[in-house]
Amino acid sequence: MTVRAITTIGNPVLRRPTRRVSQDELATGEVQGLIDDMIETMRDAAGAGIAATQVGSSLRITTIEVSSNRRYPYKPPIPLTVCVNPTWEPLDDEIVEINEGCLSVPLRGYLRRHVNIRVRYRDRHGTEHIETRHGLTAGTFQHEIDHLDGKLIVDRIDPRTLSTWDEYEIHERKRFEARITEFTKRT
Repeated sequence: MTVRAITTIGNPVLRRPTRRVSQDELATGEVQGLIDDMIETMRDAAGAGIAATQVGSSLRITTIEVSSNRRYPYKPPIPLTVCVNPTWEPLDDEIVEINEGCLSVPLRGYLRRHVNIRVRYRDRHGTEHIETRHGLTAGTFQHEIDHLDGKLIVDRIDPRTLSTWDEYEIHERKRFEARITEFTKRT
């Protein structure tokens, strides 16, 4: 396993929609190695997830995991999840405003995400999953699938709320974490 360089805003690969992965392609050593590298890179960067585009690949794969994450201590745990060819759909109209960051964009800001979603994907072994996700976990899945569709948080964030990570720490973190912790208790 290798920690790969994370592509950052301005790199065209982040703006290109990814291509689906066939069952045969998924079974190859090349794709399984990419998945291993994505997991290693995500963990090394303390990300809640990472999309293939963020390590320079055009395949429709993302990895998600939250466990004692120093960047997102308010997020509920998510066991390691490898999503191949994921899609999602809202289950209702409930929306939450989240202050989000991204490994590929050195900024944070407020955007709106669906609270309740259904996600469909195959795992790294090709097994199909259809799951319901709620709250911040639903937001994490939406964020990563956005990457696979060529979208970044700057496309969704209210530009008046953009801040660097340092300024977020000073001016916004306590207020956001208090609000989102209360929200998380009810979802």
